[in-house]
Amino acid sequence: MSVPKTANSPQNAELKRSVGLFGAAMMGLGSIVGTGVFVSIAIGVSVAGVWALLAIALASIVAICNGLSSAQLAANHPVSGGTYEYGHRWCSPRIGFVAGWMFLFAKSASAAAAALGFSGYVLQLAGVSDRSWLIPLALLGVALVTVITLIGIRRTSLANSLIVAITLTTLAFFVIAGLPNAWGNAWPSDALADAMPSGTNPNEFSIKNLFYATALMFVAYTGYGRIATLGEEIDNPRRNIPRAIIVTLLVSMALYVSVGFVVVFANQTNSDLATALSKSATIGKAAPLHAIAAGFGIPWAGNVLAVGAITAMLGVLLNLILGLSRVLLAMGRRAEMPTQAALVGDRTGVPWVATLVVAAIIGLIVLVGDIKIAWSFSAFAVLIYYSITNLCALRMTSDERIFPIWPAWIGLSSCLFLAFWVQPIIWANGLALLALGLLWQRAALRLQQQS
Repeated sequence: MSVPKTANSPQNAELKRSVGLFGAAMMGLGSIVGTGVFVSIAIGVSVAGVWALLAIALASIVAICNGLSSAQLAANHPVSGGTYEYGHRWCSPRIGFVAGWMFLFAKSASAAAAALGFSGYVLQLAGVSDRSWLIPLALLGVALVTVITLIGIRRTSLANSLIVAITLTTLAFFVIAGLPNAWGNAWPSDALADAMPSGTNPNEFSIKNLFYATALMFVAYTGYGRIATLGEEIDNPRRNIPRAIIVTLLVSMALYVSVGFVVVFANQTNSDLATALSKSATIGKAAPLHAIAAGFGIPWAGNVLAVGAITAMLGVLLNLILGLSRVLLAMGRRAEMPTQAALVGDRTGVPWVATLVVAAIIGLIVLVGDIKIAWSFSAFAVLIYYSITNLCALRMTSDERIFPIWPAWIGLSSCLFLAFWVQPIIWANGLALLALGLLWQRAALRLQQQS
């Protein structure tokens, strides 16, 4: 399938199909098994307490519906750019632009959270509690991963597969080591009472906190979207993309439920979870699972988790930079971003300008230095993005459709509903950013017409 180009688009902007089914699924898992499991589960527990387990389950249902929409869209239109391109094809240029714009900032915020998580776990492993090292080390991680992504998609895919293997092994250890305690502690009637650092009772059901946690946990599943945004580089896309997305979602769902159960119930006393979460606050709540694993009674358990988390965060950074650069590449092709963003290296086949720009944006967000703020903003923006994904799926013809239409309706309504359960300041800033994007698009179109 040909890729879209404008009159000003560079002519060497073609990408090569060199990623198979296994590599595609590992790309999806590499994006999911990082901040989603090592950071966001603990953030969800801090918001909803024991009800975070229900939030994980609800988020998985929304993610499955969205994943089916993404899969059939990518199978029919396998080019770089994901929902940005789907919006242009099935809806309108303005809707497509909104998807691309929100994706850039949503996933840049997720990448910044991954960089801060990487830094936090490195500091935990090194026994350093000085927060002043958090941001410089995170920026170093961004620089390191950027260099890896510039060497070519085939080598990057191999590096990602190794990272994911290490991470999954580490998480299997976390679940196996913590499950006996978790199973024994799960059923007392007073389990987790007064467990949160704030002193609130997480057993007290709150609709607001449940849906807020669901929105946060939904973002933890959306790494499967990296498979769609890399559609132009996946071999036999109509077959491999849907299968890779489904495999990614099933594996990540089982993983999140298992890890979430251990996070909530593994500690011997209710105060232990509060202590574990508050200890990680010394470096910005960047390494919660390390602190929880330290309570397993196994001297080296925390260090094992730290190593796995470090590789996981690097994997998330790698996959997010890949996905973000491909969306920026697609926007450059249409001149909705500077056309230099569509330049592709002759030797590496990598959109190197877009990659460097994305790395710079992530670095700027890292300077905020707060994982929860970055993750919450990402939640709002990515829910808007996937609302557009489902809208595009609803516009498909019956010949194009691979799955029934009802998951797209559930996905659309759920995303729009959950988007406004984050803090009001977050979604207000998100709407302001959306308005700024529309002004940018209008200016870009005028410049294109004048040229």
